[in-house]
Amino acid sequence: MIYFAPLEGITSFLYRKTHQEFFGGVDRYYAPFISPSSSHNFKSKERRDILPENNQGVTMIPQILSNHPEEFIFTANCLYDMGYEEVNLNLGCPSGTVVSKGRGSGFLEKLPDLEDFLQEIYDKCKSQISIKTRLGMKEPEEFYRILEIYNKFPVKELTIHPRTREDYYRGPVHPEFFSWARAHTDLVLCYNGDINSVEDYEKIQEEFPQVPVMMGRGLLTRPSLGREMGGGDPASPEELLAFEETLRRRYREIMPEIPTLYKLKEVWSFMAKSMPDPDKTWKKIKKSKRLSDYEIQIRTIRDAMK
Repeated sequence: MIYFAPLEGITSFLYRKTHQEFFGGVDRYYAPFISPSSSHNFKSKERRDILPENNQGVTMIPQILSNHPEEFIFTANCLYDMGYEEVNLNLGCPSGTVVSKGRGSGFLEKLPDLEDFLQEIYDKCKSQISIKTRLGMKEPEEFYRILEIYNKFPVKELTIHPRTREDYYRGPVHPEFFSWARAHTDLVLCYNGDINSVEDYEKIQEEFPQVPVMMGRGLLTRPSLGREMGGGDPASPEELLAFEETLRRRYREIMPEIPTLYKLKEVWSFMAKSMPDPDKTWKKIKKSKRLSDYEIQIRTIRDAMK
């Protein structure tokens, strides 16, 4: 099983839909987190992203970022009423603004509060709840106690990113803690972290047979990676450009030019690495100030491949 991890600002419903159409190879897409508020209202962007009609043909799991049980429960139950039988609790985000509010991986340093929170949401939510977690805030050994807490609840699936919050995305992964977790839980586990190639995937499968994997940056950089893991072909430069063209058209249907340009630059900040001349491709795109400039650069890139 291959899961596409969410990345705020990029993996919107339009990206998910277009990625599925062009490359496939992904069994589940996780939507960028919803951050509930005391007003119990979805932001317009959040609502548009999770509307069932905007996610037809894609298996999507909404993700919630919260440390307030009543807000989580209200949001999860609204999503259940929309047809989503599973929601994912984000306990992995390492962003400073998130952690400073005690959410995401920041919740992992308040274990009594976390246990109380989990007790309430598992008691009162209509939906099943999966969890995406890190090993702790500072030391991977924190996970020994954290897993004890998770084991008390009917977690639908536990995705483990075997880094601490302080490791962010740069520190080494600690797969030995994933191995330890397999021996100390009956929960269904999913592996996440530094899977950027077919070789990385095969290594994980060799070490942890049949374990689902979740990828984010690896799939953004190499959109055909899920397909390749199933024995398919890597995306050609022409296919990547056709993907971009469709994505650009869909963005323009709902957004003005400047937001469209920013979105496309975010996509290319990863995807340029899969082009024949990554540095040159990214340099051309990055310097574009208007969408018309960007489109000229894309034509230049396409013409250079003829």
